[in-house]
Amino acid sequence: MTRAQLDKQPGEVAAMFDRTARRYDLVNDVISMGQVRVWRKAVAAAVDAGPGEVVLDLGAGTGTSTDTFTTLGARAIASDFSLGMLQTGVRRRGRNALTGEGVPFIAGDAMRLPFADDVFDAVTISVALRNVHDTGEALREMLRVTKPGGRLVILEFSHVTFAPFDMIYREYLMRLLPKVAKIFGSNDDSYEYLAESIRDWPDQPTLARTIQEAGWRRVAWRNLDLGIVAMHRAFKAT
Repeated sequence: MTRAQLDKQPGEVAAMFDRTARRYDLVNDVISMGQVRVWRKAVAAAVDAGPGEVVLDLGAGTGTSTDTFTTLGARAIASDFSLGMLQTGVRRRGRNALTGEGVPFIAGDAMRLPFADDVFDAVTISVALRNVHDTGEALREMLRVTKPGGRLVILEFSHVTFAPFDMIYREYLMRLLPKVAKIFGSNDDSYEYLAESIRDWPDQPTLARTIQEAGWRRVAWRNLDLGIVAMHRAFKAT
């Protein structure tokens, strides 16, 4: 089996991303037509991490997203449950990720985070919550490791809000996306899973309710690119 199923067993999902790690960032740039870079900047602006703050970037993959949180002087930790992704990120950065300089890479499952309570000023996860076996459990773990008053920022594929475009987008997801991934040397079966998991993911209000039910407060969201992705933000009670 070369791809995970929609029940999202952690071992299957991690192994699938291990196999796509080498070309992951390139393919993401291609299939999003460069929009992934815009989305990263939007998340960094929402996190708004300043000097002395510590950010946990979950589902960080190769760490490409994590650097965006350090531009204002914050510290950031990249965490993922795919060792292949983390190893690719470490190799690209040379010694820094191994010696503790720069962004550290830490293996971790979102449902059982290897961090103490109340340690992060902000927790963020981009296009990765959808891959977690138990969304509610992961959100409760994120709440546990966030300081009182700290914030959560989630970027995830969502539901397109303009019906005529939604038809075109769904056709792209199911028919063209795996083929494009294959052209650029990635595992096209993994991108079949990507397309199916996007279609299976709840809409914006439903995810907002799930976040609130996990204990987060002041939950809000905004759509990017007509709802291709949505950014949800919430806070931990003080």
